[in-house]
Amino acid sequence: MLPPKEQLTICFAHAAYRMKDRLEPRGTGLRSFEVRTREDLEKRIGEADVLLVSGLWRNELIPMAKKLKFIQSISAGVDQYGKPELAKAGIRLASAQGVNARAVAEHAIALVLALARRLPEARDNQAKHVWRGMIGDLSIREDELGGKTLLVVGLGRIGGRLAQLAKAFDMKVIGLRRDPASGGDACDEVLAMSQLKACLPKADVVALTCALTPETEGLMSAEAIGLMKPSSYLVNVARGRVVDEAALVAALKANRIAGAGIDVTREEPLASSSSLWDLPNAFVTPHTGGETRAYEDNVLDILLDNLGRLWRGETALKNQIV
Repeated sequence: MLPPKEQLTICFAHAAYRMKDRLEPRGTGLRSFEVRTREDLEKRIGEADVLLVSGLWRNELIPMAKKLKFIQSISAGVDQYGKPELAKAGIRLASAQGVNARAVAEHAIALVLALARRLPEARDNQAKHVWRGMIGDLSIREDELGGKTLLVVGLGRIGGRLAQLAKAFDMKVIGLRRDPASGGDACDEVLAMSQLKACLPKADVVALTCALTPETEGLMSAEAIGLMKPSSYLVNVARGRVVDEAALVAALKANRIAGAGIDVTREEPLASSSSLWDLPNAFVTPHTGGETRAYEDNVLDILLDNLGRLWRGETALKNQIV
């Protein structure tokens, strides 16, 4: 299926990641080139046997990719790829699922801590040279996580790791997954996703770590958000479209929930006109939950594993999609 190693050409297509730089020290001898823009990818995709890509991908590129046999997605999410079209063109696809599970879980717990400890406000005050006085109103004072209930919506690799981290802070953890029989070692309870609305009023923090599917799109609707405690926080490290963003903005403006930590938005980058930028109870990070210094090497580990499988004629790929 693939050309031999000495004839293979890999294209790394990403606006920022240093995939080529991280491949070279491994001494693989693999030939590669790098593009940073959609325009350059369109010009050069015809040279590639293997493509590493995420946000620059468009299905309109398939007819131009005459040599392409394998796409290793740089991201865990693969909703941007047309699976039937790739299969018809004979192009295999694998995701980077699990490559950033630890990083995203750590980011999620960082957002929880930032909200509970009011760190965004502290940073804003630092910029203004303001030393905030002590607060008498208990409802708006910094809080502790111990004894609080975390609802993890989507108990996969990220959600499972987040549950472990939360237990280290003595939180009670309820996990929701499609198959609750699969369990969740760090959770106090594991329930079906259908139990979401019953669990929302119990949660002090609702963390979204689920994949974007037809079932989860719009999962946190206006009705669902309305079931959350006024003192609770919503943390989203899943996908922006899991949340009704307009309903979230309305709830934050009306203080119907205490706050939100948001790493993903419906449209990315987030429009400068979005109300989320200016809400004092919203803490926005620019989809950096999975971005660490180890990311490129983690993806390359999956790539090299899958190239080995293809050269050996194996049909199953790691994180196979097509």
